[in-house]
Amino acid sequence: MNEVDPLELAAELRTAIGTLVRRLRVDDELPQNQAAVLGWLVREGPRTTSELAGLQRVRHQSMARTVALLTDSGLVEQRPHSTDGRKLLVTATESGVRALHEQRARREGSIATAITERLTPAEQQQLRQAVSLLARLS
Repeated sequence: MNEVDPLELAAELRTAIGTLVRRLRVDDELPQNQAAVLGWLVREGPRTTSELAGLQRVRHQSMARTVALLTDSGLVEQRPHSTDGRKLLVTATESGVRALHEQRARREGSIATAITERLTPAEQQQLRQAVSLLARLS
């Protein structure tokens, strides 16, 4: 068995995952920054714009623009903070949750189609095993 060069494998993995992600994003209706904010809000609950900026590692002004776009689209709403009247909490609306889930379902459907059309049953089993390994890396 040949010894694996971890750096070479890491480069190949990064390239393959990057290509896959870019192909999946082609049909996205939500830009990545908006989908990421919706993802945080759906998973973690309401957050302030400052908190979202910290989570996404962007400047407050950039996040304020993203939140404004999401608000204008009806995907999030802003409500007064329950304990600090100076702050607003950003919350995903039903439309926002639905848009996020639809985008994820489209991506998963694209991956499932590729798995079915491009991989043999044996390769599909190998991929199943590789997913658990990828999960361990993260």
